Amino acid sequence: MGTENNLKVYRPRIRGPLPPLPPGVKRTRPRDYAEWKTLKSWGKLPPWEDIFPGYLLREARERAQLTQRQMAEKLGCTQQAVAQAERPRSNPTVALLKAWATAVGGDLEIAIRPRPA
Repeated sequence: MGTENNLKVYRPRIRGPLPPLPPGVKRTRPRDYAEWKTLKSWGKLPPWEDIFPGYLLREARERAQLTQRQMAEKLGCTQQAVAQAERPRSNPTVALLKAWATAVGGDLEIAIRPRPA
């Protein structure tokens, strides 16, 4: 007795790259760190995406060649607290920013400058 092969194979349609966003439309979801860092190094990061405090903290920690655990030891906190501070939507305090800058051997500068006329 023979068997019939009733298996149907569905293949997804091949799509090209997504079209670019219309002018004036901004991303609402943050990029992952690797993409953000790459675009920043190429000078292609949109101006509204360059101030994720968490990514700036991670970038400084990596530049100092510290792991999250080593950073936590320098700050006197847990590794989980360091990971949380490095998230894109984190909201670190000025005290944490100062301690972080000291731990990586840097200086913290926060400035509000008048816009050119």
